[in-house]
Amino acid sequence: MAGGGRVRFNVGGQVFETTTTTLANAGRDSMLGALLDSSWNVSSSSSGDGAAAVAEYFIDRNPACFAVLLDLLRTGSLHVPPHLPEKLLHREALYYGLLDHVRAARWGAFDGDRLRLAASVPGRAPGDGTAIRAAPDGGCCVAHGGAVRVYNWMLDERRPVSLDHSQVNDAAYLDAATLLVAARERLGKRDDGGMAAFSAVSGELRHRFRVAHGRQAKSFTAGALAFDQDASVFASCKGRLNEYGIGVWDRATGEQADFFYEPPGCALGDADKLQWLEGTNALMVATLFPKADNCFIGLLDFRGKNVVWSWSDAGAAASHDDKRVLHAIAMEDERSVCVINQYDDLGFLDLRNGAGGVRWSSRSKLMNRKVPGEESCYPKLATHGGQLFSSMNDSISVFSGPEYVLTSTLRRSHGGAICDFSIGGDRLFALHNEENVFDVWETPPPPII
Repeated sequence: MAGGGRVRFNVGGQVFETTTTTLANAGRDSMLGALLDSSWNVSSSSSGDGAAAVAEYFIDRNPACFAVLLDLLRTGSLHVPPHLPEKLLHREALYYGLLDHVRAARWGAFDGDRLRLAASVPGRAPGDGTAIRAAPDGGCCVAHGGAVRVYNWMLDERRPVSLDHSQVNDAAYLDAATLLVAARERLGKRDDGGMAAFSAVSGELRHRFRVAHGRQAKSFTAGALAFDQDASVFASCKGRLNEYGIGVWDRATGEQADFFYEPPGCALGDADKLQWLEGTNALMVATLFPKADNCFIGLLDFRGKNVVWSWSDAGAAASHDDKRVLHAIAMEDERSVCVINQYDDLGFLDLRNGAGGVRWSSRSKLMNRKVPGEESCYPKLATHGGQLFSSMNDSISVFSGPEYVLTSTLRRSHGGAICDFSIGGDRLFALHNEENVFDVWETPPPPII
């Protein structure tokens, strides 16, 4: 069809007319954009007087939703009539391949200083949540006890992942459709615990990741998870015979590719945090208080099978104001590691200096709003787009700029302290401990000029 030519749609009996220019805004991967492809066998024809006839297509779908989606392609903005259920619109957008357009119109590119509370989702699992993890497509999952509850980007709950009472230690999205789950081994159970991949849509088991020592498969407890940009999956592992270390598997085949055994003085099997550093080509491993009496943070080089950098507070002089590291994250420039202690102080370790200590800053105390008698949670850290995020009791603080100055605070009025949060799919998810609820924070879209 010539650019700017007219196209007519009969959707559920209602006729719409638009141009090929508007359809091109849908993108070639969408159903409507594909109509412009020359391989389609329906095209405009000539009328008896030589004028080009308007191509017409019949689609047996909801006309009210089609009108909203067509207006989105025309204007770039999303206007949903009050009588039209959003879930119905999302279903129709999925059919036409326009979900990404709807998402882009609902919220903009992630910016911690412009985040707004979009939703609060009540949980259904008893007890405190272990972890919340953002999915690449804007959904999330919440680990509670022996189950992982999964939500799509519309925040509809999918079928949960159930581990038959095994305790979930960590979860991570390998991609939007695949969920990795690490679980604790139960005494007296064989072939229990470890790590497995599940469908994020159906909750069905796809593959179990085995650990073998001396060609003999071993049962193990899997802890923290991570994966690189290439083809490897990492998990902290501990077996029944002190076989502690970091397991490595091939993402495509699921076969064990390597195992980094725990050397003396380096706590790896109990690691709380794993993070792959792409530029450094190393894995950051952090074993933190209170899981361990002494905190250890190190960088593992799997090529040389050695620890290329490490820090530990073992041997440090104890005092009344002893600062214990509760969480750690490697910064995006991979030059330093940010840590946080029980006083909500931020500290930095220089990865270029093997003998340096923590450079502490007390500026985060400005946001400490702990209420007397309220249960507190250990703080967590995250980085995204050059910004640093830190959970502190019932709020999340945002630090920006080269000096990481406090620029914003995210807080809601109820739900209790934040036990975990995660950033992904242009959203921030915060899990509260008291009411078993998680909040969804989004960045408003830029204005249409």
